[in-house]
Amino acid sequence: MCGICGKLDQKSLCNKCKIKLQKNAICKIEDYKKTSSYFNEHIYLFQYTGEIRDTILQYKFNEKSYIYRTFLEFIKNNENICAQIKKYDIIISVPISKKRLNTRGYNQSDLVAKNLAKILNIDYNQKVLVKIKDNKPQSEMKQDTRKSNVSGVYKVVNEQRINKKKVLIVDDIFTTGSTVDECAKVLKENNVESVGVFTLAKD
Repeated sequence: MCGICGKLDQKSLCNKCKIKLQKNAICKIEDYKKTSSYFNEHIYLFQYTGEIRDTILQYKFNEKSYIYRTFLEFIKNNENICAQIKKYDIIISVPISKKRLNTRGYNQSDLVAKNLAKILNIDYNQKVLVKIKDNKPQSEMKQDTRKSNVSGVYKVVNEQRINKKKVLIVDDIFTTGSTVDECAKVLKENNVESVGVFTLAKD
């Protein structure tokens, strides 16, 4: 099923919606090396507006986990994005709390991370970064409190898996970058070589 229009399609992305996504796609790779951020770059596909925003919200909150296949179908046909992702040694996702996982039934970022790693033949591990505090959702916080809301929320386990590795963090939406930056900070404190961020969209 096409995750955009709902039409039955073996590839999870019908030709009509594929053309529409290609027109709306930004597919940017932004350099963060000279900023105060702990990650080096941000790779993203779309601006978080219009139909893309609606589709991600459906994917995230309305039990439509199959929509990850639609985004993957789009990603795997973008040579530049795939080539950039292949520079990383390991892909992980931003973890969610057990409470939220039980409520939602899936981690929307992890579905993308796991299957993207499989397609591109990159190491994947969801047991490297864990969430140790059940903080308030970032979407409910004002921008100036988002950084403090995620402070001390994540912890690295299995440090040997990321030792001197290039790690790519996958999340769904990039707004202020506070969540992924906190994740990158924790990873950097555990001897990773570099950290990149991949999201479906940027707000």
